[in-house]
Amino acid sequence: MALPFRDINVQTASDSYIFSSPSSPNAPALSIDRPTGDIRLTDASLLAGKRVSRVTSVAGILGMIRLRLDKYIIVITKAQPVGRLRGHAVYKVVATELLPLRERQVHDHDEDRFLALLRSRIKSGPMYFSYSVDLTNSFQRQAQHDAESPLWKRADDRFFWNRFVQSDLIDFRNQGGRGQPAPQAGIDPYILPVMFGMLEIHPTTFKGTPLTIALISRRSRHRAGTRYFTRGIDDEGHVANYNETEQVLILNDSAAGLGGFAGSSGPGVQRNTTGERKDSQIMAYVQTRGSVPAYWAEINMLKYTPKLQIRSIESALPAARAHFDEQIRIYGDNYLVNLVNQKGREVPVKQAYEQVVEKLVSNPKERTQADQRTEEKFHTIETGGGGPQHSQFDRLHYVYFDFHAETKGLQMHRAQLLIDRMREALVAQQYFRAADMPGSRIDGRLEVRSLQTSVVRSNCMDCLDRTNVVQSMLARWTLDRMFIDLGLMARGSRFADEDDAFEFLFRNMWADNADVVSTSYSGTGAMKTDLTRLGKRTKAGAMQDGNVAVTRYWRNNFLDGPRQDAFDLFLGAYQPPAGGIGNNLIFADRRPVWIQSVPYIAAFGLFFVMVAMYTPRLPDAAVWPLRIFTFFWAVVTVWSVHFILSNGMLYVNWPKLTPRPWATEGYHETISRVRKDRILGPLVARHERGLSTARYVNAEEGKKRIE
Repeated sequence: MALPFRDINVQTASDSYIFSSPSSPNAPALSIDRPTGDIRLTDASLLAGKRVSRVTSVAGILGMIRLRLDKYIIVITKAQPVGRLRGHAVYKVVATELLPLRERQVHDHDEDRFLALLRSRIKSGPMYFSYSVDLTNSFQRQAQHDAESPLWKRADDRFFWNRFVQSDLIDFRNQGGRGQPAPQAGIDPYILPVMFGMLEIHPTTFKGTPLTIALISRRSRHRAGTRYFTRGIDDEGHVANYNETEQVLILNDSAAGLGGFAGSSGPGVQRNTTGERKDSQIMAYVQTRGSVPAYWAEINMLKYTPKLQIRSIESALPAARAHFDEQIRIYGDNYLVNLVNQKGREVPVKQAYEQVVEKLVSNPKERTQADQRTEEKFHTIETGGGGPQHSQFDRLHYVYFDFHAETKGLQMHRAQLLIDRMREALVAQQYFRAADMPGSRIDGRLEVRSLQTSVVRSNCMDCLDRTNVVQSMLARWTLDRMFIDLGLMARGSRFADEDDAFEFLFRNMWADNADVVSTSYSGTGAMKTDLTRLGKRTKAGAMQDGNVAVTRYWRNNFLDGPRQDAFDLFLGAYQPPAGGIGNNLIFADRRPVWIQSVPYIAAFGLFFVMVAMYTPRLPDAAVWPLRIFTFFWAVVTVWSVHFILSNGMLYVNWPKLTPRPWATEGYHETISRVRKDRILGPLVARHERGLSTARYVNAEEGKKRIE
């Protein structure tokens, strides 16, 4: 089995970068030519006398990416150990460096912006990797894979976060390159799969029993992006903000430290104080979350509640089929827990989800449960049975729960009603359980005792706050069950009542998960984390949620454009044209100068009003000139603010690299409305003619799409 190298030296020469592993002197060296980027494997001993300008030690190669003028190798220069899983060390990416293939003599504005976007995305993105365990796959999928295949080949394509930037190395592995046309297995140790998301590992005890608890959230690289710029589903069946969260419990884990192994027993075997070897027990429970699988979007217009748009359900059905086909193939039955509101602006999204499910399952049967609080406490959709229309989509089980109505008035404990409603399905669902027994690790496999046969797929509008609460409750219920099955608790007991320290750890671990997932999507931490951390809704938590809401509004309207561009660039949704062909100044603000100046006019107007109000007036000075001055600038300020709010789409910080058709249409409507104004029309006419062409690879494509 070719595991990634743990130590790599990079030799920088004028004509190439040479990567080699000091601990594996017989392994071939990886050479990347400058400036062509051609890849080849060479004998490391033949490079001993090569003149180099610098030798650097790195933790791994994150990948290679071509920008507008040059190609860059992204290397991991610093990695922080975060813990061990079954003896396998896990690391977090802390620092990276971009190695250019060319020595640029002049700076290009767009190239510099591309580099800034890449550095910001890599720096802010929580990325994790391991040299010996596959973090992209759940323990259940790991147990079913061939442990002898290279680590990158075993990686789940959805969560192989650096898959795009590893494309050059993977293509060379599969097809070879110039002078080496055959597949090149020798490059396998240089390909390092990285996971994006949240990962915490805590060696701890429960009622005096040593164990390790871990929480892993894997974010999909497909349809990744920011809150309002990435909603719903795409044509390939990938949904926005899709995350797989796995809660892992390991009993008799040997991951306490580097010296945690007992002789040569292997990473899964441990000795107690009497010399007897113990079996390592691994239990894992998986949940997923993802946006409602329909074509829908929310259009930023500087309003607190963006404009909601939903396309026809019929047009989304092929994409929804592709999405659920994959979900059923991977996880089995899917319990679709929908937590959006049944009243107000979220109703169309709820109805769209239900219509999708009704059209997918055979002979759908709906049941609605009401009470004094709400007319639709629960709403379920199941197949009505077999028959000639029986299909795989009958494994979808839709469960709507009116989360807000039930928990209104800080009564968050009432969310437990959902767990009670799903109890029978959760019992049948099981969880993954396996043993790492003495003598069973000849081929690196686990002895599987039980499998998780279905998954709960939760969502709200953002798949953040409400979803976090429900997922933590499902994880708590399952963890109680694990402890009971292990004999550590009596039937009917709860670990919250048995061990206060473990309860505190569990709460904070899930609250950390909520914050990480939320920050990746919305730019802020999660709401309702007081419930997760403290077990109850508090007034302080409600005030903190208000602060989060205001921060989200600001970030989603004025800061998320570059964040979305960074996602699109790193993940390959946007690829700069080769050789610098195409538009110059891709990131230039193409709005008319007058439109750009309105916020500054408003600021100056407010400044002059404040100066007039607080400047002392001389005793013999006339009153009316000052009043007229104040009134004039007050009118200018009010008009400017009104114009900004009325034409909010002109002032949202939109992504520059990839088009948003639904946004472009609204953008043109706004421009057209402004153009009809007698005063403003001439100022924006030229803006309308060239709108948004910078978001496309070239101007001709932009003109065609706009037409």
